[in-house]
Amino acid sequence: MEKQNTTSLWTFPGCPAPSDFSLPDWSVLLARFSWLRAMQNVPQDPAYHAEGDVLIHTRMVMETLLALDEWRGQSAADRQALFAAVLLHDVGKPACTTIEADGHITSRGHARKGEQMARRLLWLGEELPAPAPFPLREQIAALVRFHGLPLQFWEKADPVRAVIEASQRARLDHVALLAEADVRGRICQDQGELLERIALFREFCQEQDCYTAPRAFADEYSRFVYLRSEHGDPGYAAYDDTRFEVVVMAGLPGAGKDTWIQNNLPAWPVISLDAVRRELSIDPRDDQGRVAQVARERARELLRQQRSFIWNATNVTRMTRRRVLDLALAYRARTRIVYVEAPFATILSRNHARRENVPERIIYHLLNKLEMPQVSEAHRVEWVWDV
Repeated sequence: MEKQNTTSLWTFPGCPAPSDFSLPDWSVLLARFSWLRAMQNVPQDPAYHAEGDVLIHTRMVMETLLALDEWRGQSAADRQALFAAVLLHDVGKPACTTIEADGHITSRGHARKGEQMARRLLWLGEELPAPAPFPLREQIAALVRFHGLPLQFWEKADPVRAVIEASQRARLDHVALLAEADVRGRICQDQGELLERIALFREFCQEQDCYTAPRAFADEYSRFVYLRSEHGDPGYAAYDDTRFEVVVMAGLPGAGKDTWIQNNLPAWPVISLDAVRRELSIDPRDDQGRVAQVARERARELLRQQRSFIWNATNVTRMTRRRVLDLALAYRARTRIVYVEAPFATILSRNHARRENVPERIIYHLLNKLEMPQVSEAHRVEWVWDV
């Protein structure tokens, strides 16, 4: 859990004070942030962005947001989050923009890429006075991830599920506000239609009881059943027939996973991929097939006995976590993900002090791959930071 409330103390450079809400000096922001400068000369489809490149658009969106009364009326922390999200909302476009053979310009996947980039920048504190506190960082990352949802939700296979699941991560009234600034901060012929979509999104989320807070469920078990099933009723109270639990640890090397286990579940059996590697004398840089095979065999033995246990590995991607979680669910186990995090400088320091340390390039590689665990993945998800 958070050791102190630092969110109110952290500020994003350039965010205006409520005393006058004057626009920040754009040249100062450009000089400070290399990721902002990278947006210059990145083209956009003129049918949707006749104003010009991504940098021009980002400045227009920022200026639009700061003029909106809805933004000015937010709490100080939420104003910081929305301001940062505006500057970062298209940070993934330089990496994702392509010009197709017919001249059409696309930036597919830029929101997902932008989420990862925003998380890294804010966690490491790159070009910032200090790293962002975990809750505020994830709030900003989620806004970047979902900033296009109000324009796209109705095209989803299940719009209800789409907004309910998104509400578990982001306040959708803030997503709508960011989307409004995004649309008003561009030049396009269909601006009126896009604003109507955002208005529809606001009404739809209110109808689903997920506009200003996560959609509530009868309990966390019912929430997981709904989010995992293809068809379901969010109001249904599912019967929990699980009898034991599998805890899946997640986090970078040196984040504090072993410490959390010792402090919380010291008597539980632990399947540690690091321990299996040492036992089999397999280097982390070698093929890990044998390590995974042995670990899964041990997991199956415990599952057959219906014994609770811990699976301890980095598990930084949804896919790697799902392999273990699906196995546990096949045996009707209750599942829990515990994501553990420490300040990045602390992670590097701990790793350096280890006798068997991980090459720093591997830690940065895992950081770039990190997909934050979400409540849709397990019956319970816990985030533990500043360990």
